[in-house]
Amino acid sequence: MPRKLIIDADPGIGDALAITLAVLDPEVELLAVTATAGCVDGPTATRNVTAVLTLLDPDKRPKVGACETGDAGAGPGFGGEELDWAAVNGPDGLGAWELPDVELYAPRDSPRLLVELVREHEGDVTLLTLGPLTNVKLAAERWGGFYDALGGLVVAAGSVESGGDATAAAEFNVASDPLAARSVLTGRAAKTLVPLDVARQPVLSPPAWETVKGRLGGGAGELLEQMLPWALRANHQHFGVEGISLQEPTALAAAIRPSLFEREEMAVDVETAGDLTRGMTVFDRRGVRRWQTNVEVVREVDAPGLQDWVIGLLSRAR
Repeated sequence: MPRKLIIDADPGIGDALAITLAVLDPEVELLAVTATAGCVDGPTATRNVTAVLTLLDPDKRPKVGACETGDAGAGPGFGGEELDWAAVNGPDGLGAWELPDVELYAPRDSPRLLVELVREHEGDVTLLTLGPLTNVKLAAERWGGFYDALGGLVVAAGSVESGGDATAAAEFNVASDPLAARSVLTGRAAKTLVPLDVARQPVLSPPAWETVKGRLGGGAGELLEQMLPWALRANHQHFGVEGISLQEPTALAAAIRPSLFEREEMAVDVETAGDLTRGMTVFDRRGVRRWQTNVEVVREVDAPGLQDWVIGLLSRAR
């Protein structure tokens, strides 16, 4: 049976690529994509999710959760270090794609939709978060049984050893809403964390992209041909990466292709107040651990295997 999946996202090229892969994967039943503010503001995230799913036009249309509040790069603390996320992702978040006019009919806000679907499919839904954890915190506050009713929670956030990308210490998804991140990561939910250290290892090389590009078709092909050349340039300019980062697809794979990863039980907390460290994920790695373990952390990835999985799915885009 296909795995029931909800993706909470702030698209973003990487998030849009992960959503596309989830639609293409026959082993995934994508129930919904819920929008959150992050690398784009809330209304733009909602529009981007709606536009991507409209273009992909899957046989079973996922529901869309709306986010009408929240600025891009939400939360103070970035100071002069903040990246120009519009330059990284494009003016509307999706590279060079000129988004069509789309509108949700009778939109439901993201936390409400999360609660409704997890209640309806209690114990069967894996929730994958690709943006700040605001919606997850709000859903848990709305319904006390939310975490217990999830079949799985996979969080793309934080870093263990390599520092951040929003600041020297903080990864963007955590730095955007550290209070929400702390609530979710230190809470009672059973969860898997996909940190920056591991998520940014797999890269679709320029030659591999050229191979994939020749196989693309349909709505997915149209979307990727508008987004991924932008990502190729932006990854080189802003992150020094030669190729297309598969950061968000890596988080998706952690949710649905667990055999590609090795994991470790760890203890984590989130810094919410430091001038230099606000949004930093702090792990107890002392020889004699004092904190109780509260998260399963992805520590290693089969990067070639993950790239093959991505190329195989993209080859289905017709």
